[in-house]
Amino acid sequence: MVSDRQVRVLRKKRMEGKTLEAAAAAAGMSERTARTWQRGPLPSETKQARTWRTRPDPFAEVWTTEVEPLLVADKKGELEAKTIFEDLVRRKPGVFEPGQLRTLQRRVREWRAQHGPEKEVFFPQEHVPGRMASMDFTHATELGVTIAGELFVHLFFQFVLAHSGWRFVELAFGETFEALVRGLQGGLWALGGVPDKIRQDNLSAATHELVKTGGRTLTRRYAEVAEHYGFQASRIQPGESHENGIVEKAHHLLKSALAQALLMRGSRDFSTVEAYMAFVRRVVEEKFHKGREALLAEERAALRPLPSCRLPEYTRALVTVRKWSTIPVAGRIYSVPSRLIGHEVEARLFADVVEVRYAGKVVETMPRLRGECAHRIDYRHVVWSLVRKPGAFAAYRYREDLFPSLMFRQAYDALRERRGDRADVEYVRVLHLAASTGERAVEEALWALLERGEAFDYAAVKALAQPETPAVPELRIGVPDLGQYDALLAAGEVS
Repeated sequence: MVSDRQVRVLRKKRMEGKTLEAAAAAAGMSERTARTWQRGPLPSETKQARTWRTRPDPFAEVWTTEVEPLLVADKKGELEAKTIFEDLVRRKPGVFEPGQLRTLQRRVREWRAQHGPEKEVFFPQEHVPGRMASMDFTHATELGVTIAGELFVHLFFQFVLAHSGWRFVELAFGETFEALVRGLQGGLWALGGVPDKIRQDNLSAATHELVKTGGRTLTRRYAEVAEHYGFQASRIQPGESHENGIVEKAHHLLKSALAQALLMRGSRDFSTVEAYMAFVRRVVEEKFHKGREALLAEERAALRPLPSCRLPEYTRALVTVRKWSTIPVAGRIYSVPSRLIGHEVEARLFADVVEVRYAGKVVETMPRLRGECAHRIDYRHVVWSLVRKPGAFAAYRYREDLFPSLMFRQAYDALRERRGDRADVEYVRVLHLAASTGERAVEEALWALLERGEAFDYAAVKALAQPETPAVPELRIGVPDLGQYDALLAAGEVS
C-alpha cells in the first residue's frame, strides 16, 4: 500500500525535474504505480472510512447492562477499563479472553470522549522577562545519597525564573524561615537582580493562618524581606500546588537529572557535603543553564536592581542561661558552658547552626536541631559538675545525650552488667576523662576493653587513654670560646 509520504516524495522529485523512473525509485514504488499517483488526492484522502465490524463485538451483551452503568456512575473518570474487564472475567468465566482487554479499553476511551466527564483544561502561560520567579523546598533524601557511608537526609531549596528557566539550588535541612531567607538571598544575589513578583506556596516560614477568616497572609518577617528587595510576594491558594507549577516542575526535572547523573557516576557516596553540592551545581549548569545564555541575558536586563546590602540570615534571641546550663531557642533546648549560668546571652539561629554570643563574642556554635530532636546536651558543658555528684546521672532528664557515640553506650551497658549501680559513677568519670584528655583516645580505649570481654572500670580506661607525659630533653650548652671572635676581629684589621 502506498503511503502519503511516498507520494509526496514522488511529486517533489518530479517538480525538481527528475524522470518518472528516477522519482519512482526515490519514492520506493514501481514506475506503473508512480504514474497513477503523479497528481490528484493523497492516499489517505481517498480512503473510505469503515463503518462495519470485521468481527463480532465480544461485549455486546454486557455493554449496556453492566459496563455503561459503571462508566455513568464514575463521575471523575477514575475507573480503569482493566478493572472492569477483570470483574467481567471473574463473574463470567470462560466468556472473555485476555486478548479482548484492548478492545474494551478502546471502547471505554471512545465512550468517555463522547459522554464522559469534563477534563481539566491547562492554560499555556506567557512569561515576560523579569516578571516572575518561583521558589520552594523539596525533599531529596529519596536520591539515596550518602556522605561517608551515612544516608544524607536533606532538602533542596530552588529559586526558578519563569522566562529563562534559570535556577538557584541551595541545600536545606528544614523548611525554616532562616533557610528560606538564605536560599532566596542566595538566588537573588547570584542572579544580580530582583524580579517583579516571587511566588511561593503556603510555607509556614513565610505565611501564617488568619484566626478570624481561616485564610493565610504573609508573616511580618517575610513581608519585611519582600519590602527590602522590592518584589511583590505572591502565594498560591491552599491545596492548589499546580498554581506554583513552575517550581514544582523544576523539582521533578532537577531530581530526575540528578538521579541520572548519579547512575552515570556509578556511586551515590560522597566524601563530604561540599563535594556533593559541587556535583549538584555542576549538573544544574550542564542540564539547565547551558544553551540558555541569551534568555538569561534578556531576563537580567529586565530585573530590578539589588538593594545595597543583604538581610541577616538568622533570627536573634536574648536568653538567660538556666541553672541547668541550658538555653531555650526556638522551642528546643541547647546546653552551653556552665560558666555562663545566670548570664544573658545572644542566640543567633541560622539555617544550619545556632551561634551563642556573650559580650559580642562567639562562645559556642552548635548544629541546629531538626526533626523530632528537642534537645542537645554537650557532655563537656555539664560533666565538671556531674563528676562531683554522679548520683544525678541515673535520673537525669537528658541522660541519653551523654552518650557521645555507640561505643560509649556499649561501655555503659557493660559497666551496668558487671558493676550494677556503681556503673553510674564509673561512667561519669570516663566522660570526665574524655572531656579533659580527648574523646577519640577514650573511645579507642573503650573499644579495646570491650573487645577483650573482661570487666573494667574507670582506672582501666584511664590507663589506656591517658596520654604519656612528654619528656623534656636536657640540653647542655657549653661555654663559647671567645678567642675565635678575637681571631675574626684581628683578621679584619689586617685586611
